[in-house]
Formats: sequence, structure tokens, C-alpha cells
Amino acid sequence: MDELLRDFIAETTEHLAVLDRDLVAIEQTPGNGRLVSDAFRSVHSVKGTCGFLGLKRLETVLHAAENLLGKIRDGALPANPAAIGTLLGASDRARSLIGILARDGHEPDGADGDIVARLELAARPSPGAPLVDAAAGSETAGPEAAADTPAALSIRVNLDTIDRLMAEVGELVLARNQVMQMLRDRTDGETALALQRLSQVTSTLQESVMKTRMQPIGQAWGKLPRMVRDLGRELGKKIELRLEGSETELDRQVMELVKDPFTHMVRNAADHGIETPQERHRAGKPDSGVIALSARQEGGAIVITLADDGRGIDPEIIRATARRAGVVGEAELRAMSEREVQQLVFRAGFTTAAQVTTVSGRGVGLDVVRSNVEKIGGTVELSSAPGRGTRFVIKIPLTLAIVPALLLDCAGQRFAIPQTAVAELVRAGGEHRIEWLHDAPVLRLRGSLVPLVALRDVLGLGKAEARAAETLIAIVGYGTQRFGVTIDRVDDAEEIVVKSLSPMLRGVKLFAGSTILGDGSVVLILDPGALAAAVGAGETVAAPGTAAPLPRLDGAPRGVSMLIFRAGSDVPKAMPLSAILRIEEVAAREIEPVEGKSAMLYRGEAMRVHAFAALGNDDGKRRVLIVAQGGATLGFVVDEIVDTVDETPALDRSVARPGLLGIAAIAGRLTEIVDVAYYAGLEPARAHETARSAA
Repeated sequence: MDELLRDFIAETTEHLAVLDRDLVAIEQTPGNGRLVSDAFRSVHSVKGTCGFLGLKRLETVLHAAENLLGKIRDGALPANPAAIGTLLGASDRARSLIGILARDGHEPDGADGDIVARLELAARPSPGAPLVDAAAGSETAGPEAAADTPAALSIRVNLDTIDRLMAEVGELVLARNQVMQMLRDRTDGETALALQRLSQVTSTLQESVMKTRMQPIGQAWGKLPRMVRDLGRELGKKIELRLEGSETELDRQVMELVKDPFTHMVRNAADHGIETPQERHRAGKPDSGVIALSARQEGGAIVITLADDGRGIDPEIIRATARRAGVVGEAELRAMSEREVQQLVFRAGFTTAAQVTTVSGRGVGLDVVRSNVEKIGGTVELSSAPGRGTRFVIKIPLTLAIVPALLLDCAGQRFAIPQTAVAELVRAGGEHRIEWLHDAPVLRLRGSLVPLVALRDVLGLGKAEARAAETLIAIVGYGTQRFGVTIDRVDDAEEIVVKSLSPMLRGVKLFAGSTILGDGSVVLILDPGALAAAVGAGETVAAPGTAAPLPRLDGAPRGVSMLIFRAGSDVPKAMPLSAILRIEEVAAREIEPVEGKSAMLYRGEAMRVHAFAALGNDDGKRRVLIVAQGGATLGFVVDEIVDTVDETPALDRSVARPGLLGIAAIAGRLTEIVDVAYYAGLEPARAHETARSAA
């Protein structure tokens, strides 16, 4: 197949995906002339290229579709469901022909008289039918304006080329780490400046190459509007699909792995969640059900929420289905809470459908969702209220190539664990006591008992000693689980390049991959899911002696995670952990005065820096919190990182002032809550919303 034909197939596939989306939107808003014009231009562009390449069948189908769209665009025909359905059928036929063309390198023999006849019949005007507002599309630029669009400024690059480039950048990051480790003790100015420049250029190059792999998550949602429309018609339901955050970018490799989970979840919501119009009317709901899919970036992860306003998950129906299928024992089922019962829908083969249909009922769906998401280090959380709807929250890493990690020491060996999996580090002792519950160690942490596992025991590196006063514990979060892993010490925090395990080691379930450190040593990356399975942690239980049972971890409302630090005084300060991108240690001279304020270069760009006290003129190091807020990035100079806590403070605003939300009692001490939005220079309304959510 020649290069011209390959490019045509790729471009036409994209055009057809956009066409499907536009046609569904036209059906929902028939008076939108702009969308009709966009759909017409997509068909016209592909048809013109077909004639040039001699693709007669495809040209004939698209010519008939163009005629129908042209009459809708000109206001001669209404954009009714029958016309849109016929156009979608033409899109399906064109997609089928493109598939055969991609496989065989030429168009198949045959004719398409059936679909052409339907298109020509739909193109005959019907007197008295409502028409589209043709004038509404007058603002849309014509075909001659296409040269000025962003698409005209892009080029196509083979994915293998990008993957090879990403691999080379990974090697460069490793080499950078190795050079910095070798010269870490060199303190002369020229060496330090060269190392700083090397680190900055490597980080910038790494980010730039990673951006070439990033794609809008909306590309994984492209087929969903059409699918929801077709499912609604097949099931006799009115369903509205709302998409938000489609522009949020995700690594291509991750994108490929989450396309199927999105499809499964939306199909489930349409089939099991949304009721028929009659059922919704009896329940006092609007006839049309809503499936809302949104995405946002949160630190180094993408958080995707899928919610519907349907019937929800009834625990009693799940219990009855579980009994019939023998999924769990009767005694275990009786002991489960409602939320635990709802989690049974993730079991393989579990379905509440009464019969197998083309949509569902085969017991394949949510178990695939969870397994696919967990394969890439993500998590899935489910919450549902009968009669009100169901909500899924999926958290997946931005990229699988380069991730921030903690380097742990265990029995003289080093291991890495992704930072996104570690909620906090605590040292046992004082209020954080190690206790024993039914012969199993647990950590008393702020009123909860967190199950513990010793990394030495899991890895078979010798029996761990339970020295409560000296034990360092990493609190790991995995899905709805939280547990503690006892370790010897934390060596460092570093960005690591993830490499696949050798085929000989892939049967070892404790490791998710490997990496090479700056000193050339190979370090295995721990898999949080495997650790969770080792500890058997399902929930955090109430500590004996508490006045009331604490909520179980899975799905329980959690407080705002806060970072506690000291800066400028002995009074502790705190800010939301979700706003902090990373912690950097920089030379004091890198923070310079600019127009009466402080700033520094961060990844090649000027960044404002706030210091809670005078910085001084020494040649030492400064610890800087890199914070993202409202689209701005800024730094805070701090003296000491004290702790992280996961609680919602009761805020006293009586002492509030610019830059300070108020004070709160955190971990037994009065703590100042920093107003990050104020320092980010947000407008008062946005600053108020940010402050309220942080508090």
C-alpha cells in the first residue's frame, strides 16, 4: 500500500468519527446550522479525495450523503431522526469500505444501491416539515479557510518513531541521574551551573517528548455519542450524554488501554442504570436520563468520573443474585455492609441481567473495567444510591513511561514504589502505635486501625522485627484499600524510567517493572496491587474504644489531605496536598529579586516564589514547594516538612487575613491554613471557591 493511500485511510477514519459525533449532535439540536455545515464539509472533503484516488464505491455513497446534507444545510429539508439515521447508515457503509481498503489495498467489488436509494429517498422534501436555521451556519468559515486552522500547522509522525524517541529520552534521564550522582559532591560554581543546565534541558526535553505522546481523552470518547444514541433507540430509552473535560490530555499508551473500560461503563449505565421514560415518570424524574462523563488532571494522574441519574444499585438485588450464582457464602454475605455488597458487581461473571441480550447479560463488563484499569496502576471506586444513580471514579496515571517514585531500603536492597500510591510516611510511636488484632499487626492512625504488612516478609528477605519505636511505615492507597507497609528507610525520591520486566520474571506478581538508577544499579518497582493482595487489606476498621464506629474506608468520605510544614516561624502551616506538584531543593542564589518580589527559573520559565521570612544571602540550599493553582505555578520557600495528614480541619476564620484562611487544630497543634489562591493571584470569586473547597 502506498503512502498516499495510507494517509487517506487515516484521515478518512478521523473524518468519519467526527461526522458521527456531529450527526448525533445535529439530531439533538436540529437548528444548529454550524454543525450541519461542519458535517457537510467533512463528507465533501473525503468525497473529493475519493475521486482523485479512483475509489468509485466510496465516492458514490458519499456523494449521495453530501446531497442529503446539502439540502439540510440549505434549509430545504428538516434534520429529523429519519434523515440522521440514514446518514449514520451511510457513515457505517463508508467505514466498512475503508476497513476493507485498509486490509486489501483496494476497494471490494460490488455496489451500494441499497444505501444510495435510502439517501436519495430521504433527500426528497416533505411539505410542512420544520426546517433547520440555515443562517445559523453563516459564521462558519468556508473550505478556503481551512489553511488557517491549527490542523494545517500539524504533521503526521509514525507512532513507532515517537515511541523510539521516548525510549531515548528515558535513557537520557537515566544518564542525567547518573552524572548528577557522580558529581553530587562537586561544589564549585561551574560544575553546579553545568549540572543545573543539564537537568533543566533534560526535564524540558522530557516534557516536550511526552507531550507528543499525549492525546485529548476525547479521542477515546469519540464513539460514545453514537453508541448512546443507538442504545437509547434499541432499549426504548431517552438518554442524554454529557461530556466534560474532553481536552484533558493522556498518554497514548494509557489511552489505548482505557478505551474498552469507557465503552463497558457507558453501556452498563445505559442498560442497567437509566430507566425507561415510563419508569422515570413514575419515580418523579424527567423522561430523559443523563450519563455524565468528565475528566480532569489532578497532580500526576487523570481523574475520570462517570455518573448517571438512573435507578442505582440496589444491594438487595445484588444479594439475591450473589446467592443464586454462589459468588460468596451466605455467612459472608450477611456480614457485608451495603457498600461491600455493591462492590460485588466487579466480580468476574457477575450480572443482574435477567437474560442475555446484544447489550449485556454475559457477565463480562465491570470485571474487565477494574482489571484493565489496575493493569496500568489505576483505581476504580464505586458509589451508588438506589433510585438516585451510580457514580464511578477512575484514577489513572498520566503516563506509564516516566513516573515519580520513592526509593525504599529493605534488608540492604533497594526497591521503588510510585509516589502516587503512597499517601504518607509515618514513624510508629506515640499516638501512631502498632497493635495486634487477631494475631495481625495494625497501626493506630488518627482513630483508625490500618492493617500492616512487612516488606521483608512479603519479599522473603528475613523476618521483620516489630520495634514500634523505630518502625517506618508507608501508608499505601490502592483502590478503596489503605494499608501500611513497614520498611527500613526511604533513600530518595526520584523520577524513574519504567522498563518492562524480562519474560522470565513476569510470573513474579510483586513487581510492576524495573528501572536503572543513576549509579547504574537495577531496581525493581513494587506493584501496589500485589502488596494489597499480600496484606489482604479490604478496609480500615474502627479502633476499639472509640465512641462510635468509624466509617469503613471503601467509599467513606475522606478529609482534605494536607501537607504540614514550618516556614518563617515555629507555628506550623498547612496547605492542600492536591495543590502541590513536587518539592524541589534549589541553591539560594537561584531565587532572585524581580520588581520587589522573588522569582526563580523553573523548567525554563520564570516562576514567582513566596517566602514567609527574609531569605538571607547565604550560599545554602532552599526547599521549595512547587504549587499549581488556577492555571498558575508558583513556589513557596519552607524550612521543614513536618507531616501529611488526611483530615478535614474545623477552620477558625476569626484570624483570617490576606494569605491566611484561618487556623485549625491539626494533629493536636494549632496550624495556620495558607490561602494558596491568594498568592496565585486568582480573582476574588475564584479565590473564594478555592478557599471554600480547601477548608
